[in-house]
Amino acid sequence: MKKKQELAFEETLSDDWRRDLDVTEVSLGNQPLLYLGIFVFLAAIIVAGRIFYLNVLKGGFYTARADSNSAQYERTAAPRGFIIDRNGMELVKNQVAFSAFLDTRIFLQQKDTEEPTLEAIRNIFGLTPEEVWAAVREKSAEEFATLVVLSDDLSQSQLVKLRSLSLPALVISSDFKREYVDGPVFSSVLGYIGRVSPDDLAGNGNLSAGDFVGKAGVEAYYDSELRGVPGVVVKLRDAHGNILDEVLKNKPQIGKELRLTIDGEFQKYFYGRMLAGLQALGRQSGVGLAVNPETGEVLALVNFPSYDNNVFSLSHKSDERAGILNSDLKPLFNRAVSGMYNPGSTIKPLVGVAALSENVIDPSREIFSPGYLDVPNPYDPEHPTRYLDWRYQGNVDLVSAISQSSNVYFYTVGGGAATQILKNGVVIDTDRIDGLGINRLNEWWQKFGLGKKLGVDLPNEASGFLPTAEWKKKKTGRPWMLGDTYNVSIGQGDLLVTPIQLLNCISSIANGGKIYKPTLNLDKPHTEFLGDITYLEPEIKEIQKGMIEAVTSPMGTAYRLNDLGFSVAAKTGSAQIKNNEQVNALFIGYAPTDKPQIAVLVLVENALEGSLNAVPIAKDVLNWYYWNRVKK
Repeated sequence: MKKKQELAFEETLSDDWRRDLDVTEVSLGNQPLLYLGIFVFLAAIIVAGRIFYLNVLKGGFYTARADSNSAQYERTAAPRGFIIDRNGMELVKNQVAFSAFLDTRIFLQQKDTEEPTLEAIRNIFGLTPEEVWAAVREKSAEEFATLVVLSDDLSQSQLVKLRSLSLPALVISSDFKREYVDGPVFSSVLGYIGRVSPDDLAGNGNLSAGDFVGKAGVEAYYDSELRGVPGVVVKLRDAHGNILDEVLKNKPQIGKELRLTIDGEFQKYFYGRMLAGLQALGRQSGVGLAVNPETGEVLALVNFPSYDNNVFSLSHKSDERAGILNSDLKPLFNRAVSGMYNPGSTIKPLVGVAALSENVIDPSREIFSPGYLDVPNPYDPEHPTRYLDWRYQGNVDLVSAISQSSNVYFYTVGGGAATQILKNGVVIDTDRIDGLGINRLNEWWQKFGLGKKLGVDLPNEASGFLPTAEWKKKKTGRPWMLGDTYNVSIGQGDLLVTPIQLLNCISSIANGGKIYKPTLNLDKPHTEFLGDITYLEPEIKEIQKGMIEAVTSPMGTAYRLNDLGFSVAAKTGSAQIKNNEQVNALFIGYAPTDKPQIAVLVLVENALEGSLNAVPIAKDVLNWYYWNRVKK
């Protein structure tokens, strides 16, 4: 038996291993694990983000796409809700109509019917194959709503021809079209409807490519309430497209009725009188507004030029639609809530309240106006800077300054100036009045609701613009000057307001200091306060006196209203625009003066004789309201 040979441990190692034993081991630490952890974390974030995108953000889209592959949804149009005026007058009707669509999914799938389908579209609708293919390609890859509108209002002959065909890609749908009563009269309020756009579809998963939505006016603002709920029949299909079953998912539900604050008969008169006034002047653009100062309810709202909103409901009116959309006069632009204008002298009642409240002046303090205000020029004493009044005024206190619309008075209380004190026509002393200045003016503009949206229930309301010294410095690099303050104190310069803001401001003076949110929905809880300055009642009463005297005094700018059946308070204004080459005429007023029921604004763009052009229109409008609403 062979004896086992014992080997030392060292003898079992090769030379290479012996060398390795002399090498020091260095720990790799946690760094590799850290990198691996970051990689895994980022990968998890990416996967989670993708899951969230597919299931949450795009979940509705892919669910609908899956449904569209296994089921065919046939929608039955729901009538839009009726719109009536405050007295129940019907302003819009729903008429039964038939629409024609090309179902692009079926069109692309069934190649054998492609040519006859294109030929039928050419014969019935006059569309070439090239135009059809362009419409089909226009559908984005993600837009599973595959209907291309061929006609919104099929004629009887077109309907008969389509029904005689057996072309599955051509779809006939029963629908409703809007018929607007007195379209041009109410279009500024009602707006119109139209087919959904890709943006509409992307923003609302409940819409389909064949739906109508509000595009302007209250039709747009209250679209979700007016639209109603369409009926849906689900036709289940197999993989070959064969119908297996039909399920009624829901019946169509008519949209909610919308009752407006608008007085329909009054709006008709206001529209007709404003149109006649513009035509007599050879002008086309303007605004007419009326509200109830005690509630904020809008009684009438007209824009000029107006448009017939019925043309947007009829396929054969494409030329008229193009004329409206491309007009340089922008008839679709709602000047009453979106237009921004210099208020001219109609801003003076607000400046008067501010000057009294800030103790810049008292009601009895008189300021002499020779028809201008000279500001000394330190660099050229012989040629002072002259700011014009519209005529010689003499001594005027606050009431007469408002009634006669004295520019010099409001230059002085707005920006400050040295004034002459006269007695029996002789200068006996001089004095200086330190005006409000731009910062305090800006604060008071805001107190009366200017420079911000009021929240009226119409789309695209503008905020207006309130200038500041900082804004001018940033924009032009030049400092705010005294002349800038003079200009904005009489409603000129860079001060811009919307007509609805201006009338709301005057309404708050009419009712003693309550600033309401204007509204067009009579059934919506309103009488909503935007501000309360009733603590300024003494100051407001002085302004009311001046506006009343503008009507009752032979020197007043609205004296021709003095023979109306009720007492009226008013302020006129002329705003110079386009480098003083044009003048906008403005009128604002309210009645009766003791318990106001109506406040009216009339604006005539590019008027011939300033405020004189607005007063006759306002007089007739107020006269109609007196005999048909107040007296009645």
